[in-house]
Amino acid sequence: MVGKVDFVQGFVPNHNHGSVDYTSVDAGHVHQCLDVTSPPVKMDDDDHVHYTEGYVVFEDGHTHHYQAYSGPAIPVGNGMHVHYYDFYTSEANGHRHRVKGVDQPAPGNK
Repeated sequence: MVGKVDFVQGFVPNHNHGSVDYTSVDAGHVHQCLDVTSPPVKMDDDDHVHYTEGYVVFEDGHTHHYQAYSGPAIPVGNGMHVHYYDFYTSEANGHRHRVKGVDQPAPGNK
């Protein structure tokens, strides 16, 4: 069993990441984006990414959907890693929002 403070060398199967972020300001408002990724999607170069999809929090009378993949793993020390994400939501009410940032650390330095 791997805990959130355990040092882990290598890749940890079946982990995921969470994130809490806000969208860009468009049409005079923002949406909160609460997210949990899929388990890892292995890449040919022995790295991995995560798929995610969902809806941003209802605001200003509407919501937006998103579907995206993260970037590759970024080791952050103490046997943990994160992923960078940068994507756009679907269009609603004549606009869309950008969401970018880094998710929460997960076990494994790869």
